[in-house]
Amino acid sequence: MTEWSVTEPGKIPLAGPVTRVRVRVVNGAVNVVGTDEGSARLEISEIEGPPLIVSQEGSTLTVSYEDLHWKGFLKWLDPKGHRRRAVVSVAVPTGADVEVGSVAAETVVSGVRGRTAVRCVSGDTTLVGLRGPVRAETVSGNLEAQSVTGALQFNSVTGDITVIDGAGSAVKAETVSGDMVIDLDPAADLDGPPADIRLTSVSGEVAIRLPHPADAKVEASTTSGSLSSAFEDLRVGGQWGTKSLTGTLGAGRGALKATTISGSIALLRRPDTEPDDDGHDDGSAATSPTPGKVL
Repeated sequence: MTEWSVTEPGKIPLAGPVTRVRVRVVNGAVNVVGTDEGSARLEISEIEGPPLIVSQEGSTLTVSYEDLHWKGFLKWLDPKGHRRRAVVSVAVPTGADVEVGSVAAETVVSGVRGRTAVRCVSGDTTLVGLRGPVRAETVSGNLEAQSVTGALQFNSVTGDITVIDGAGSAVKAETVSGDMVIDLDPAADLDGPPADIRLTSVSGEVAIRLPHPADAKVEASTTSGSLSSAFEDLRVGGQWGTKSLTGTLGAGRGALKATTISGSIALLRRPDTEPDDDGHDDGSAATSPTPGKVL
């Protein structure tokens, strides 16, 4: 194993292939990007406080503090934590697995095909163009995924969850009071497995935008919130104040289940895209959701 104790900004010389990268920091930022190059590159552009320990054992690259461990990460508290800051940038082969833990650092992971796992306390997380399975957990930070094709599993307490152009076959998201916006990509592979979307919130608002025509069995319910739908094929039901929205859209290959206690749920429909002058879709018709009736 090769190890460095980093106390000042600089590039770290890495040797050999990297198939797994693990980064754990407190404040600052973490940027991990997948590249077609066979080698990995690591740069620490800012650092304050105790040294970062960088180690390379076999094909695993780790960047962390000695006292900051992955297990129990979301419960990590240190009164001296505000004195720590680091900006870490890593370029890895696209097939690498990525683990990032941060207390209050901003995290961006893009262009990776391997597994991605993110745990953060209050920092925001942005995931772009990932093709492997993704699991992200946060307390109060916001989670955003754009053009991600792998299975998504999100857990949040108060942070918001946003999925833009989601093309994965499975999305599972849970919040306590954070809001959710799930926008599904109409260009997803129709020959792939059917979509399985499961959303649960206590008091957060939930908005799901489906392609048109949609293809899913829908179950949506709220105890005291409101329901709105842009799909006339869905039926309204419920008793003792609980409202539900159920039905089948299209052939019903996929499944959509959304549940809240006091939050509201809105099912929106992507408008049909309009071609530009060259006959290509310019995406302008999908910039605003189609309104629906409120129940």
